[in-house]
Amino acid sequence: MTRPEECSAIQDVVKLLATDGFDGLGEAIRRIINEAMRLERQNYLGVGPYERSDERRGYANGYKPKTVQTRVGALDLDIPQVRDSSFYPSSLEKGLRSERALKVALAEMYVQGVSTRKVAKITEQLCGFEVTSTQVSRAAKELDEVLEQWRKRPLGAYPYVYLDARYEKVRVNGSVIDMAVLVAIGVSETGQRLILGTSIALSEQEAHWRDFLRSLQERKLHGVRLFISDAHEGLKAARKAVFPSVPWQRCQFHLQQNAQSYVPKQEMRKEVAAAIRNIFNAPTEAEAKRLLGQLLERYEKSAPRLVAWAEQNIQEGLTVLQFPADHWRRIRTSNVLERVNKEIRRRTRVATIFPNENSCLRLVSAVLMEISEEWETGRAYLTF
Repeated sequence: MTRPEECSAIQDVVKLLATDGFDGLGEAIRRIINEAMRLERQNYLGVGPYERSDERRGYANGYKPKTVQTRVGALDLDIPQVRDSSFYPSSLEKGLRSERALKVALAEMYVQGVSTRKVAKITEQLCGFEVTSTQVSRAAKELDEVLEQWRKRPLGAYPYVYLDARYEKVRVNGSVIDMAVLVAIGVSETGQRLILGTSIALSEQEAHWRDFLRSLQERKLHGVRLFISDAHEGLKAARKAVFPSVPWQRCQFHLQQNAQSYVPKQEMRKEVAAAIRNIFNAPTEAEAKRLLGQLLERYEKSAPRLVAWAEQNIQEGLTVLQFPADHWRRIRTSNVLERVNKEIRRRTRVATIFPNENSCLRLVSAVLMEISEEWETGRAYLTF
C-alpha cells in the first residue's frame, strides 16, 4: 500500500511534468531518485520517521548533497546518511553504474589521444570529473572492483543456460579489431533469469569458449539440464569438452534462417519455412519426426541440398521436446540473449571503438549487471 508521503512525492512529480513538460524532466528525475533513496534508507533502518522499535538497525543522520552528471544534465541529489555510515543507496548506484562505465570509456579515448570532436564534446558534457589520466584511472579502478566482484561471484544450480556472443570494435596495439563478447544467461530452480557471466575474447574459437565455460564451472555452476545456443563450431566443441553429458538445444529461430540458404527457388521459401515451423510446433517428438520425414520425402528431388541439410541439422532443434511442455516457448530459442545483445549494443555504440579490452569489458559488465539486477527483482521467467 502506498503511504501518504509517497503519494505526495508522486503527485509533485506529476504536477511538475504537467507544468514544465520536458523542461522539467531533470528535476522530476532528481525528485524520484531522492525519494527512492529516502525510502531505501527507511527500509534499511526498519523504522519510519519518528517511529520507535527495538529492532531498528541504526539512526538517520540527515542528507549529504552530491551533484551527478547524467544525460539529462547535472542532478543535485540529497544522499541519505546513517550515523554509523553503514548505508549507501543502491538505487543510486544501480542507475548510474553503466553511465559511469560509458563515461570512463569516452574519457580513456580522450586521454589516449584517439578522441574525435564528438567524443570530446560528449566527454565535456557527461564526465563530471577532470579528464586527466589520473582521474580516469581512479574512476576506472572504483568501477572495476565492483564489476570484478560481480563477475566472480559464486553461482549455483541453473537448469537452463543460454550462450551467445557478439562483437565489439577494440583498439589493440594500434590496430582496431573485432573482439568477441561472450555471455551466459541462466534460469534458476526458482524460474528467475540471471546473467551468469561475461568475457572478452579475441574470437569464438573453441579455446576461448572453453575458458569461459570452465570459469563458470569453477564458480560452482551445476545442475545444468540444457544448453541453448546457436551452432557455432567453437562453442559446440567447448560445450562438449566442459559439459559433455548435458543436452543441447539448437536455437530454432537460427535454424529457420539457416534453412533458407538451401532453398533453390524463391517461390519455395514460404512453404519450406511453414513445413519447418510445423515440425518445431509438433506436440510430441514422434510427431515432429514424422513431419520431418514428410519434408525429406517431399523435397528429395526438387531441393536435394535442403534435404541433406535438414536430415543432419533439424534434429538438433528438437531436444526441447524432451522437457516440460510449458517450458518449450522459453527454451526453444536463444532470443532472450538476442534482446540482451541489443541492449548492450544500444550502450556501446556511443563509444564506437573501445580504447582497450578492459574498457569494453567494463561497460559490457556494467550493462549486464544492471539487467541481471532488474531480472532478479522482477517476475519469474519460468515455473518449475
